[in-house]
Amino acid sequence: MNWQTDWGLRFRMGLTMFLLFALYLVFVGVLAAYFGNVLFGVVLLGGFSVVQYFFSDKLALRAMGAKTVSESEYPELHARIGRLAQQADLPKPTVAVADDRTPNAFATGRSPSNASVCVTTGILRTLDDDELEGVLAHELAHVKNRDVAVMTIASFLSTIAFFIVRWGWLFGGRDRNGAPLIVAIVVSLLVWVVSFLLIRALSRYREYSADRGAAMITGNPSALATALSKISGRMDQVPEEDLREQADMNAFFIIPIRKGFIGRIASTHPPTERRIEKLRDLEREMER
Repeated sequence: MNWQTDWGLRFRMGLTMFLLFALYLVFVGVLAAYFGNVLFGVVLLGGFSVVQYFFSDKLALRAMGAKTVSESEYPELHARIGRLAQQADLPKPTVAVADDRTPNAFATGRSPSNASVCVTTGILRTLDDDELEGVLAHELAHVKNRDVAVMTIASFLSTIAFFIVRWGWLFGGRDRNGAPLIVAIVVSLLVWVVSFLLIRALSRYREYSADRGAAMITGNPSALATALSKISGRMDQVPEEDLREQADMNAFFIIPIRKGFIGRIASTHPPTERRIEKLRDLEREMER
C-alpha cells in the first residue's frame, strides 16, 4: 500500500485544530479570571472524557445493538477485514454486526490495538464484494488515523462549555453564593457554538482523509464511490422512525443520517456527491 499524504487536506485539518486550541485557551482564561478556579469542573468532566476515551468501542457497539461475531459465524467478513487490515499495516480489529436493515458501517476504539469495525446486516445485503471492501477499508483508515481519539480530545472543552451553559440556566443564572453567572453563560454558549461548528468541520475533513486512505488500501477508489452512491440512495428509503433511533450515531457512520437544513449544516460528513467526486479525481490520479 502506498499511503500518500494529501497536504492540502492535512493543512485544513491542522488549521481547524489550531483554531479550536486557540478558542479553548481563551475560554479557559475567561473562566479562570471570572471564577478564580475552574479546576474542579475541568477534572470532573475530564473524568467523563477519559471514560469515553477508554470505553468508546463498547459504548458505540451497545448504542447500535451490535454484537461481536466469531469467524465461524461470519467467515467471509472476518477474512476480508483481516486481509484489509494486513494491507493497511494494522492489527485485525474486533468484528461486530448489527442486525439492522439500514445499510451502514462504522469503526470505533481509541487505538488500532483496541479497535472494532461494525457493519449492519443491511449493508451486507446491499453491497457487492468490491464495494464492501471499499467501505471496510474506509473504516480501517479511520482506525489508522486514530480518529476516535482525535475527536474525543477535540470535543473535551466543548463539552465543558455545554455543561456550564446548562448548569447556569438550572441555577437560574446565579451561582450558590448568589453571584450572577451571565458572563460565564454567554462566553460558554459562544464557545460551544463555535467549537461545535469547528469540530463538525474537522470531522468532515477526516471523512475525506478516510476516503483517500480507503483508496490507498484497496487501490480501487471507484468501488468506494459506487458504495457511497448506493448506500446514500438506500438511506432515503429507510423509514423516519429508524432514522430517529440511530441519529446519535451520526459521527460514526460511513453515511450520516441527515434530515433538514440544520442537519446538513451541522453534519459530521461532507456531501456524498462531493466525496464521490474526489474519489473519481483520485482514481484518475492513480491511473496516471
